[in-house]
Amino acid sequence: METVQLIEGKVDWKGKTARKDKHGGTSTSLLVLGAFVFESMATMALAVNLVTYFVGVMHFDLSEAANQLTNYMGTSYIITLLIAFLADTYVGRFKAVLLSTTVEFLGLALLALQAHYPKLKPPLCRIFDPTSHCMKVGGANAALLFVALYLVGLGSGGVKAALPSHGADQFEDNDPKEARQKSSYFNWLLLSLCIGAAISLTFLVWIQDHKGWDWGFTISTIAMLFGIVVFAVGLPQYRIHVVNGSSALTEIVQVFVVAIRNRKLRLPVDTNELYEISKDKEAAIIQSEFLPHTNIFRFLDKAAIIQTPESQGRISQWKLCTVTQVENVKILLNMVPIFCCTIIMTLCLAQLQTFSVQQGVTMDKTIANNFQIPPASLPIIPIMFLIIIIPLYDQIIVPFIRKFTGIPTGITHLQRVGVGLILSSLSMAVAAVVEVKRKRVARDHDMLDAVPLRDPPIPISVFWLSFQYFIFGIADMFTYVGLLEFFYSQVPQDIKSISSCFLWTSMSLGYFCSTILVKIVNAATKDVTRSGGWLGGNNFNRNHLNLFYWLLSLLSLLNFCIYLFVSTRYKYREERQEKSTSDESKMHELQNLEN
Repeated sequence: METVQLIEGKVDWKGKTARKDKHGGTSTSLLVLGAFVFESMATMALAVNLVTYFVGVMHFDLSEAANQLTNYMGTSYIITLLIAFLADTYVGRFKAVLLSTTVEFLGLALLALQAHYPKLKPPLCRIFDPTSHCMKVGGANAALLFVALYLVGLGSGGVKAALPSHGADQFEDNDPKEARQKSSYFNWLLLSLCIGAAISLTFLVWIQDHKGWDWGFTISTIAMLFGIVVFAVGLPQYRIHVVNGSSALTEIVQVFVVAIRNRKLRLPVDTNELYEISKDKEAAIIQSEFLPHTNIFRFLDKAAIIQTPESQGRISQWKLCTVTQVENVKILLNMVPIFCCTIIMTLCLAQLQTFSVQQGVTMDKTIANNFQIPPASLPIIPIMFLIIIIPLYDQIIVPFIRKFTGIPTGITHLQRVGVGLILSSLSMAVAAVVEVKRKRVARDHDMLDAVPLRDPPIPISVFWLSFQYFIFGIADMFTYVGLLEFFYSQVPQDIKSISSCFLWTSMSLGYFCSTILVKIVNAATKDVTRSGGWLGGNNFNRNHLNLFYWLLSLLSLLNFCIYLFVSTRYKYREERQEKSTSDESKMHELQNLEN
């Protein structure tokens, strides 16, 4: 007789317990990855070319356009927390992705509509010409721009919040084979992002710059529609995480509230006297995992003090918490220093998406036979390298290192993050050196006051910028994928969607910090520079972008030193004790009555 393995905590699209032979696995995750390809294809061009749209079409100043982009990116990433909370608690990850992609589709359609009709945008004007008096977008048109843009941000945030975790749901941690496949899945997730980005940064950016923004946004809208279809097609094969309506975030807040309420109580000498529900079958339905007590953040243990024998009966969780609840909070607090050390990397990334693109506008973009590469397409260089190196890293390098370390991922998650952080500092240093060379060439050819897009470009190839993009692209592969794996592996079972949001929230804070830092630097240097600040005005040849890059490089290096201190002291969580000790793989073998 054939046996069927059912997977607890996961159901199929009909609500029945998912079967290992019919649902999930690598083949199903390919549909998730395919949807991510189309989503990144639709939106990646915005991340690098939106400043050009803000300046050239909507007539913002350069620094204001850069801040508008970083505000949009920051909001897009910070919204992931709310959507992940709803996905984990009420909506479900599959539905959250489906709704988010629909909202993103609507936002892109509105952007295409505004870009097409002249009445919905300012009149044409040469923004870089000092004699021009360009009208900046305002009124109802500005409202339409930001409504459309932030609909895209909301949808993109929802995809980032729920899609990686929904893809990871297709694998089981307790199956050694699937655990290795899940590690590969996170590498392939970055590869999917790179494939979509490669198309977006070449084809879509070229369309935007040469055929019109309306065409570019329309193609993005169509790509988003394909993404929705590809994702929805996999519904019959998905393992769908079951939501129970309880809020893991609420349980985290309860621990702090009860610990503060019990702050005057003494902790018991024997930690076994702290409250925990029994690990029987009935309790397993309530609690998805049990965690052993640890001796860090002992003040939180007061939330689990049993004050009277009656406390073990039915009592409000706002008065008594379980040891597992307390340990979940300890895990999150333990990750906070790591989280904080990753913020500055996105602050550096923001400069490559804003100021570096505008540097490229002033440079010679010719490749061959008079074909010119758009400056916003420069990130294609590290992305193409990543498309080649990620499969090699996953299939050759990781297995080779695994033989020596015994770690499924080759090196630890935190080691991987550290490599990326030091590379980001190097990238900013290289950017500073390249900017000095660009300005020297402009000075030598008496082109410091040349107007971009009107006067001939500075006779220095735009490919000089590729060095900083290349180094930062490698940093991406190490840090961002390492963080995704790290957060997903360390957080409590019930908030896996929120785990990916730690990365996105870190990036969000990085973008917001970029906005703040640009304003602080301009304000601090306003009276000591003729350009009105290191980053003031629209003339890059007269400001001091190179000094700003050196500042970021030094800050990144300092941040890396702090990271070394906190990461070496981080203790990885112990393997979780599953809710049924007699069934550690969370699967039951049943007799299949069919022949």
